[in-house]
Amino acid sequence: MRDTTMSRRGFLRSSAAALGLAGIASAGLAGCGGSSASDGGGELNIFIWTEYVPDSVIEDFESEFGITVNASTFSTNEDMLAKFTSGEDDAYDLLQPSDYMVKLMIDQGLLQEMDTSKLENIGNIGSQYLDQDFDKGNRYSVPYMGSVTAIAVNTDKVTADISSYADLFDPAYAGKLVMLDDYREVLGIAADSIGISNNETDPDKLELVRAQVMKLKDNIKVYDSDSPKSALINGDCTLGAVWSAEIALAQRENPAIQIVFPTEGAEISTDNWVIPAHAKNADNAMKFLDYMMRPEVAKTISDDYPYVQPNTAAIDLMDDDFKDNPAENVPAAVFESGHRTESLSSDVLKIYNDIWTDLKS
Repeated sequence: MRDTTMSRRGFLRSSAAALGLAGIASAGLAGCGGSSASDGGGELNIFIWTEYVPDSVIEDFESEFGITVNASTFSTNEDMLAKFTSGEDDAYDLLQPSDYMVKLMIDQGLLQEMDTSKLENIGNIGSQYLDQDFDKGNRYSVPYMGSVTAIAVNTDKVTADISSYADLFDPAYAGKLVMLDDYREVLGIAADSIGISNNETDPDKLELVRAQVMKLKDNIKVYDSDSPKSALINGDCTLGAVWSAEIALAQRENPAIQIVFPTEGAEISTDNWVIPAHAKNADNAMKFLDYMMRPEVAKTISDDYPYVQPNTAAIDLMDDDFKDNPAENVPAAVFESGHRTESLSSDVLKIYNDIWTDLKS
């Protein structure tokens, strides 16, 4: 289904668990608003975040609908947009951008409108995840999962009380941090830590963000948007600001790794399904979207990749281990009070990129 690079969206609990989930999926998914394989055919070309859609889910879709899925992967929204716009405009049938990137792609005329009335399972998505500012009325996008950039703390190694992004700037943590290799996330964290908007456009205030993030430079040992949990699990880093699901997956290997939601309010985002304007297989894309919103399918996805799950019917199927773990089942209040990344002008983004270049030089 994807390349073999370990990446943003975690790993399976175990091989046995993966086989078990695949069995559950193949036995139980066909009965929830689906079609038989005889109804399908053809192919579907998707461009998705790495390690974010389980192989078993793709394979069961292919088996049920008779549609061959060809998947390519990306690690940042910017990489996705660059590859998409530099190739054939009908190369992909489904993309998986985050919220601010959806807005940018709508503004550039890169997406086609969806008739969500044809999605039988759209009602499984919680209303709080729909009708967002980046796509009012969900004319172009359907939520997949959300992410929260929380703080990971190895409590066997860090004894101080960590409660905020600002705590990560303490010189005592030189060479101890893993951070996402994502300029909007890291600069957003720096801005949050000094009470400035993570979408700041004022050049003078951005100079304050520059000064603040440079204080983080010596603390960062690893930049990783592929598998940030690895540095936590192997002990290379004892602290970090990474996606909540990566912390949840790290906990499975080392229970001493705990999650902290920053007092400033966390960086949050929603990843979404969108159909490019010139998609060749839009009908198959719609079948895939409806399939992905079945409760049993969404549960399988969350079992493997415990990001913020907008499918409320799927959450009802989860066990107590999921429901009671804030790293897997992020409290609603955390997501509601979080800071979303917004689309900014090219002039402002140049300033962000310049700061990022200086930080990593």
